[in-house]
Amino acid sequence: MATALDLFEQIVRRTPAQEPVEEAAPTADGKPVHPFELRNVHVGFPAKVRKLFDDGHGAEATFHAFKYVEKVVQKHTGSALNGEKLMMAVFNEASPTVKLNGLANVSEQDEQRGYRFIFAGAIVAIRNPGGHEITLSDDPDVCLDHLAFASLLLRRLERAGYK
Repeated sequence: MATALDLFEQIVRRTPAQEPVEEAAPTADGKPVHPFELRNVHVGFPAKVRKLFDDGHGAEATFHAFKYVEKVVQKHTGSALNGEKLMMAVFNEASPTVKLNGLANVSEQDEQRGYRFIFAGAIVAIRNPGGHEITLSDDPDVCLDHLAFASLLLRRLERAGYK
């Protein structure tokens, strides 16, 4: 007859190990490099985002990072809109409140239009589930992918002069 410990060992051995979050070689002082530095996560995110990540709350860290992206857009536009409506309105290529480029040719207009959908899609697909669902993945690699994507959005705003 199997003991509780034997049963536990069987379960553990059947469970596939999760891949560890990527880590680089330690720095010169011997400290490991934080995954945020490895993924070049934007330094402007509120400290809460990193704390949530470090505490294993990836879904919440993602949610707060995208709320921050939304707040940055609201700050630069003065718009009372939020979510998808905000992004679709302020990046509208016909009369944008947030101009990512000079809109001087078809290519620039296409870029503006594309980012309009990218910003709106990020809010709908990544931020919104965090505000409505309670069983989201805290997988650190998924969170890091989301934070890198949010960082890309913030950096695109900064390149256009919205700092």
